[in-house]
Amino acid sequence: MCGIAGSMALRNGVAVDPSVLTRMTGTLHHRGPDSDGAFLADGLGLGFRRLSINDLGGGSQPMSNEDGNVVMVCNGEIFNHRELRAELMAKGHRFRTDCDVEVLVHLYEEEGTGLLRRLNGQFAFAIYDKALRRLFLARDHVGILPLHYAQTADHFVFGSEAKAVLEHPGVGREVDLTGLDQVLTFPGLVSPRTMFRGVSALRGGHYLLVQDGSVQEFPYWDLTYPRAGELTVEPDQYYVETLRELLTDAVRRRLQADVPVGFYLSGGLDSSLIAGLVAELAPPTDSFSITFPEAAIDESGYQRLMAQKVSSRHHEREFSTADITEGLQRMVLHAETPVKETYNTCSMVLAQLARESGTTVILTGEGADELFGGYVGYRFDRLGRGGGRGGDGLGEALEDDVRRQLWGDSGIFYERRYHAWREAKLGLYSAGVREAFHESDCLRFPPVDPASLAGRDPLDQRSYLDFRMRLSDHLLSDHGDRMAMAHSVEARYPFLDREVVEFATRVPAHLKVNPLGEKYVVRQAAQGLVPPEIIDREKFGFRAPGSPALLRANIEWINDMLSPARIRRQGYFDPGAVERLRARYMSDGFEIHPHYGDDLLLVVLTFGILLDTFSLADHG
Repeated sequence: MCGIAGSMALRNGVAVDPSVLTRMTGTLHHRGPDSDGAFLADGLGLGFRRLSINDLGGGSQPMSNEDGNVVMVCNGEIFNHRELRAELMAKGHRFRTDCDVEVLVHLYEEEGTGLLRRLNGQFAFAIYDKALRRLFLARDHVGILPLHYAQTADHFVFGSEAKAVLEHPGVGREVDLTGLDQVLTFPGLVSPRTMFRGVSALRGGHYLLVQDGSVQEFPYWDLTYPRAGELTVEPDQYYVETLRELLTDAVRRRLQADVPVGFYLSGGLDSSLIAGLVAELAPPTDSFSITFPEAAIDESGYQRLMAQKVSSRHHEREFSTADITEGLQRMVLHAETPVKETYNTCSMVLAQLARESGTTVILTGEGADELFGGYVGYRFDRLGRGGGRGGDGLGEALEDDVRRQLWGDSGIFYERRYHAWREAKLGLYSAGVREAFHESDCLRFPPVDPASLAGRDPLDQRSYLDFRMRLSDHLLSDHGDRMAMAHSVEARYPFLDREVVEFATRVPAHLKVNPLGEKYVVRQAAQGLVPPEIIDREKFGFRAPGSPALLRANIEWINDMLSPARIRRQGYFDPGAVERLRARYMSDGFEIHPHYGDDLLLVVLTFGILLDTFSLADHG
């Protein structure tokens, strides 16, 4: 994996400043510490930072086709590159390297933007077509790898991370208040929204065309569940066997690398199943885990049990509250968003542990919960009690209105009662933010297309919402890619292989959640590969100590970040409300529910870090 950045003039006669391009790619050194490269033409600049994984000696970018009329920079991996390479060579294309992403320039010659339907991978790329004077940018189907962009008066600017885009002098540094409201309301940010006003994140399954001074966005793929009556149901064993076959192929693809490949072990089913498949396909490799001194959240027993079963060289690191405080500022620098959980710092330490052990590529288990019904909400949906009803008639009518606006159906309950939360949330904001809240209220901007939910099974509706609102821009972004790349480690996700994802949409709901538990089909596919103690255990969400633990540690800089004077000067939150949160969080016996509670004080704290880190303007 790597880092890409660039800019393109939106009108004739405007030049690209090479020094600006150098500064933009310089912010991405952590994504590509091994080498850099650039392509400059009239009104165009493409920059690249390389993390060497495939064809270590020959995979430098930018890359071009045979005559140099198509030029590309790509962050990511094309896992079906061997099949595509053979096909393209049979048509007469000549390759200069053995690097997987070189197939993109030749496939573009054959199929133009239609190449996206042929790819199985995780990627974000920019391809410049000299003949058309057109820039073509795309993000992978799921949205595993990031791609940010902005439009100034003269330039279209893009980068793997927002920090690269912000380095361009034409891009301002202001908070996007709707992005902040999304963080407080949804699982996290939802593309195209970011925390920076004027900077957008390209959505997974979408591409951009920049040509003749215009910027246009197009969808090319979506998670599509069948409507009632459209699903052909096969015998149960078919789904178990097919899932295992597809996951085996997905793991085999993700073991392709010219550097060491390892895997994370959380102690849960998903990462253990990936470990079991790795052990079937490759010699013993390295595994990595976080342990905790607090027995209530420590899973080391299950982690070690799985490591022993697959004979991995197991590495573990005990994680404490001190590690959170030491890593919090760096975490925000890479996440580029406030967060509700401190476990991002754990992910960052895991990546550091892998890098220090000489492992550059890591396989993880993300995606299984969202695709196969792994959260408690799925169980409630199957039982027909999603938790959405209650309260007086007027309150319920207002909730129904919000749900219709967001999801197109008042019967869909996802995460919380949004109207009631809107009222509670207003008390946390400053008077200045409240005055203009009608403009920044994230509920005014539906985060998904309601047509994607219409007529689907309730479990599939929740899966789609989790996929688009929790997975891509939170678990795969601020928790996944950003924390791994902070230490120049590439994370790969077999459950998010395109074939596995599309198969998951055809698995009947009763094989995902039934009286025998969540992710039933995954548990059956894991038989023989994973110890029964792990297969049969209750889901245990990965979590770390939150802001109450940080407050009790009485860290001076954290107390200063939350001081009334600083909160008042910043102008985004109400100092009195923050002080009341502090008192409540420090009270004896107070705990934030691991599934239903939001660590609001951590949002305030990490938002303050974000303001300082990116030199963002105070409000008011």
